[in-house]
Amino acid sequence: MNKNKRKLEKVLKPLVNNPKLTNEIIVIDENKKKIKLHSVVEKPLTLFLNDQEIVTMMTICDYPKFLAIGYLLNQNMLKRNDKIISVDYEEEISTVVVRTKIKTNYEEKLKKKTLTSGCAQGTVFGDIMEEFKEIKLSKTAKIKTSWIIKLLKEINTTPSLYLKARAIHGCVLCKKDKVQVYMEDVGRHNAVDKIAGFMYKHSISPTDKIFYTTGRLTSEMIIKTVKMKIPILISRNGFTSWGVELAKKSNLTLIARTKGKRFRALSGISRIIYDR
Repeated sequence: MNKNKRKLEKVLKPLVNNPKLTNEIIVIDENKKKIKLHSVVEKPLTLFLNDQEIVTMMTICDYPKFLAIGYLLNQNMLKRNDKIISVDYEEEISTVVVRTKIKTNYEEKLKKKTLTSGCAQGTVFGDIMEEFKEIKLSKTAKIKTSWIIKLLKEINTTPSLYLKARAIHGCVLCKKDKVQVYMEDVGRHNAVDKIAGFMYKHSISPTDKIFYTTGRLTSEMIIKTVKMKIPILISRNGFTSWGVELAKKSNLTLIARTKGKRFRALSGISRIIYDR
């Protein structure tokens, strides 16, 4: 059996019992009573692509290598045909370095840009939108309304840092009515990127997957989901008008405000099977 497939037999869930991810603090309630609560620990993580410093992110640092790969992929700084030779995380100096076989296209762009022009970020965004327009999502992917109900129940009852300490976002990769990967972070985009990095590392096909997020369905969330080529995106939260517009243009199935048996389908309705 393939090594990656063996790993995927076990669902990847939040590391609730990892002592490095939360702190216990004493707070005072409205009755002047002392109460023990847990707080999420956020740390700076500086990402390097070869010799180029890219960004410093605030993260819980539970899966820094997946986060690094996913961030670079979703920001178009790393292409899927770029060969990664190593990903090294140094906890003492809060640094992760992604090394590729040859210098990437992004590093070459940085050489041509000055600091005042945004360090190539505008160019990168332009590249992302050009790629976005060309991506074709699976038309055969389906989601049953009964799956939504079951997934929500499983996600909401899974032990998580959100249930333990709040102040954190969650993103979940699903197949049919089963959870496969559940990631959390202080920023919802970090959680998305960690799943993208995990999928890249384990060569997971996105065509039959469902993506769930606790965050808002903004344009950036839609762009990242489409770039990951996942055809169905669900959120318990609201949405923006541009997010809906982009979802319609890309034929992404977008489902918002999911709670219990209720939801609001915004685009890609043809993939929904009403079997409840």
